Amino acid sequence: MTAERIVGHVEGIELGSVHLKRRNVFDARLHGDLQRGISTLKDSDGKLVSDAIVLNGGYHDDDDMWHEIRYTGASPDKEKDPITKHLLVSQSWDYPDNAALRRSFERGHPVRILRGFKGDARYSPREGYRYDGLYRITGVSTEISVTPGPVGEPIHICQFTLERHSEQEQGQGRTMVESAAAELAGIGDEEKFPQTSTTQVLRMMRDTAAARRIKDLYDGQCQTCGIRLVGANDEPYSQGAHLKPLAAPHKGPDVERNILCLCPNCHVRLDIGAISIDEDWSVIERVPHGTSRTTLPHLLLHKKHGLHQTYAAYQREWWDNFRRARGGE
Repeated sequence: MTAERIVGHVEGIELGSVHLKRRNVFDARLHGDLQRGISTLKDSDGKLVSDAIVLNGGYHDDDDMWHEIRYTGASPDKEKDPITKHLLVSQSWDYPDNAALRRSFERGHPVRILRGFKGDARYSPREGYRYDGLYRITGVSTEISVTPGPVGEPIHICQFTLERHSEQEQGQGRTMVESAAAELAGIGDEEKFPQTSTTQVLRMMRDTAAARRIKDLYDGQCQTCGIRLVGANDEPYSQGAHLKPLAAPHKGPDVERNILCLCPNCHVRLDIGAISIDEDWSVIERVPHGTSRTTLPHLLLHKKHGLHQTYAAYQREWWDNFRRARGGE
């Protein structure tokens, strides 16, 4: 008996998991169709809503910014040019897929987002389809397509704006409580001695599927210094480091194209701007340790990594601007 499809998080499916074919996506209950971009199912009242979307190089009007997506609705195949796939007539809100996605907006249902290998090169997997979590639909509107009709007439499209749920809302991840010692210094004119207080910090523990794939790709070898740490269990230890950090104000994506496999030391050096990656993938040492170079001249790059220069440029320029703001070179 086939398990029932649902709206929201699918139990047992990891955020960032990659599925090689649409059939695998269907079997995992992440999307209910083998070809269409918009997946639909019946809500409790029997009306169609949408539970998932596949982003895989759709219309020119689509805009994927990871945390926010502008997504163009659907049309029957007969209303598209068979070669270019451009729309021949305006889209309709009565078309079942568009009506279902709009109904999900009206009812506040989350939508699962899957990115395919033909999508935006900054975020898409090199192969297959990756589950990138839950998004909320924040707006629906009728817009004019950037691509006119057959005789130059305006084509109206059904467009949706989606925003990514926070990590805490994704329904995944485990938390742990850590004890941290904080020094509390008095404020005032008279000299006061610091006191130590133990506080409890709730921290999200995340070793994402994307980070694990990159660490496995390099078998734990650090891409910037070449060191491969091995523990007493004979297993390599490395960390997945994001060039464009996930947290605000950066809001980088948790995708392979934004992740390096680094040893703990180089991970810290990347995070504090002591090292960066140049346009030719050479490793920049801003603050060398002593007089000799402590990193490789060029980043180790596996042909299947697909690291995107956009993120290397972001990290490099962020710390270049930081140094200039502080009067550095």
